[in-house]
Order: sequence, then C-alpha cells, then structure tokens
Amino acid sequence: MRKARWGGAAAVCAVCAALAGCSGGAPDAMGSQGWSAPGLDVVSKAEVRDGIAAVTALRPDGALETDTFDLARGKRLWARPATMLGRTPGQGVQPPAVSGRFVAAVEPRGRGGILVTRDARTGVLLWTRDVRTTFGPQACGPMLCLTERTAGNDARFVALDPSANGRELWRMGGVAEAEWADASRVVVLRMTRHPSLEAHDLRGGRTLWTYPVEEAVGNGVNLSGGWAFGSPTSSAGPAASGASGASGASGASGASGGTLVGYIGPYQGGHGQAPTPFGFFSVRLADGGLVWTRPRRLRVYPSASPAISLITRSVTTDGADGGFERLDPATGRTTATVPADRAPRSAWSLSLPSDMSRIGFLTPDRPGRAVALDNAAPVQARGLRTWSFCAARPSPLKITGLPGFYPIAPLCGYDLGSGRRITGPGAPPGWYTGSNDGWRVWRDESGTLHALHDAKGSAPGMYGP
Repeated sequence: MRKARWGGAAAVCAVCAALAGCSGGAPDAMGSQGWSAPGLDVVSKAEVRDGIAAVTALRPDGALETDTFDLARGKRLWARPATMLGRTPGQGVQPPAVSGRFVAAVEPRGRGGILVTRDARTGVLLWTRDVRTTFGPQACGPMLCLTERTAGNDARFVALDPSANGRELWRMGGVAEAEWADASRVVVLRMTRHPSLEAHDLRGGRTLWTYPVEEAVGNGVNLSGGWAFGSPTSSAGPAASGASGASGASGASGASGGTLVGYIGPYQGGHGQAPTPFGFFSVRLADGGLVWTRPRRLRVYPSASPAISLITRSVTTDGADGGFERLDPATGRTTATVPADRAPRSAWSLSLPSDMSRIGFLTPDRPGRAVALDNAAPVQARGLRTWSFCAARPSPLKITGLPGFYPIAPLCGYDLGSGRRITGPGAPPGWYTGSNDGWRVWRDESGTLHALHDAKGSAPGMYGP
C-alpha cells in the first residue's frame, strides 16, 4: 500500500469508502516495445530493476511462487516456490526484492520458511538466511534490508550485503521498513508507538538524522491506517506505498537537495471513534528537516505517488468530508480546489484521466460527472476516458493457509459518460504504473503481467517505483 501504503485492495477501498468520500506461462510477444505473460496470476506489485522484473504469483493449487522475467525480451527466466511468514493481510502480498544481479524472496522450508537469494538471471541458489518471521526483503540501493523475527520480542531490522553471501552489515532493534535509499544511505520508517523516520549510513548503520512523524501530523498516529512515501529524487528503494509502496519513487535534483514526501493515513478503531491523526508532510533527505506539512488531508484512491501529484480531500472540523485540493509536492501549497458540493449526492467512486486534469465521479453503468481540477468547472463527461479500480469489492485470494490477502488493485478504463468499462483501453496511466528506465510494468484484472517501454527515465507509481 504500499499501500494506504499497504497495497491490499481491501485496505485501499476501506480507507477510501470510510474516510476519503467514495460514498455509498510463456510470455506472448507484443513487439519490441512490450510483452505480456498470460496464464500467470500475479498478485504482488512488480519489482523492476537492472533489466529484471520480479513478481509473486499465485498458482492454481493455492501456493505462491516467485517469477522473474528478462525485462527487454519478456522471457520468463525462472520460478521458485514462495511463502509469507509474519506478514499481515493489510500489507498485501510481498514482492521479491531485486538488488543488482540478485533476487531475494522467502521460500518454504519444512513447516516454515527461509530467506533465499538467487542469481537474478539463472535462479541459481547463492545463500540463505533463517529469518523465522519477516515482512519480506527489500532492495536498499545495492544492499538488501528486512525486518526479521517480527513475531517475537527480538524483532530487528538488518542490512545485508547480497554480494558477500548475505553478510550482515548492521542491525537495529524493532520493526522498520525502508522508504528510500541510494548507494550510501537508507531512510526507514520505524514502526514504534511513536513512529519516526530515520536515515542511516547504508554500510555501517550510523544514524544520520531522525524525524518524529507525529511532529508533522499530530500525536496519536496509528500506522494501521497505512502510509506512503515517495521522493522526487531517484530512489533505489521501495518508496511509495506500496503503497507501499508505496511504497513504491521523478525529477532529479540530487540527493543533497532532495525531499521525501510522506502520507500517514487515518485509523478508526470503532464506530463513533475519532480517526487518528493523518495527513501529508515533506522532509529533506539531507538532514531530515521539515519542509512542509498539511495535516487532516486524505489521500484519494486511485492516485499517483505523493512525490508526483497530490490530489487530496480535506476533512472539516466536525469530521465531515470536505472538498478536494491539489497540493504542490515541492511546497505543500494548495494549487487547485474543488468544493465538496461538486460531488454527486448519490454513490460514486473516484476516477481520473491519464493527465489528472479532471476529477471524475464514476457510477457503474450510469452517467457520471466530471469537473476540471484547475477551476472546479463542470466538464463534458460523455466520451471522457477515466481510470478507476476494476472492483469496488474485490475477492480475497485463495492462498493456502493465508486467508485475508488481496492482490494489488488493478485499474480499468471507463467511459465516464456512460459509466461503462472500455474494452481494450490500453495501458493504464503512468501515474499508476510508474516507470523504470522507460519500462512500465503492471498486472491487469486477470492477474496477467504486462510490460511496455513507452516512457523516459524512472518515476514512482501508485504502489511505488
């Protein structure tokens, strides 16, 4: 969600409906610029790096597996059994981690599992590590990071060198997730009672700076509401929910002048209870200094990475849904508003065009409504192609022994004027897929993996880079 940074479709839809105001096999060649892999039920986000695309897929027998592809040719390289140990349904299905020429994933062993790192192109086993329980490995620049022993009091976050047989570089106590990394540093979200962002030297673990998240959005944060992070500098980690995500990372200002844009979602413990603090903020990657903060703003779904575009919804002082606002990720300032009364009174779901210039209020199989984001003026809905989640109430995955998980939520194209799906709408927008060296990789509603080389550079998508 990535993701909510937690990427499960259920978490996304639940937050959206309750608080953001959504009322009521072998690849087939598609030419030199793209490919698809029918017959494979992909359930995680894709990790794309160094010419490799890696995903977690669900087999017909209910077991998970890691699948890897040559990005340029679409050739399936290898597949191995996978499992999840200690991951919660709200976090979604973990993807493999791709770091340089290595792919790491949790594989079953006996009644449990073990972290296994393999050669990215051949699948040859390189080294293993007993992690007991874990949220799964992440790429941290050229290294691997993960929290292990998550089910015990001795939970710890570790950084490993994949090129040195998984040699442990450093560790710190507690549970954390990597949100951004380059060749020398990693920024993690420490999941404590009072969560904080921390930057560490990647090879030695020295703490470079710390920023308490509650200073940005308010005391009493509960990470069960989800989170997302993204950076407009190049990122070698899983930023942005994920989200995420999630996490998860456009523009390139260099790490010394870069920022990390974050979102903390609300958590409502029960009927009648007030949601926990939530909102957006930005910190400098160089020293962790606060750049801006906008509390009590909800992330809308679907949406881009917080680093690319911020379309948010405000919440009034009495807890009612407010209007929509577009924020500048660089400054946090409001650049456009759409009053709450522009939304229909009847049930609707949010939908957005590829250029994110308008907000669409989608009602399946019925005429919808659209307004321009810049001036809130009504615009013609007939013939307007927008993108929204394919299912408002997705079905849980039938993973053996692991109930309650959902796949990464795919987008479908709609004719907003009629509310009907568009047959063959083409690739979903870049703000959803993100890109890596010009490649965009995503799963569709059937779980089929697609890749298309039609972009420039790298940018984060909804669920991270």
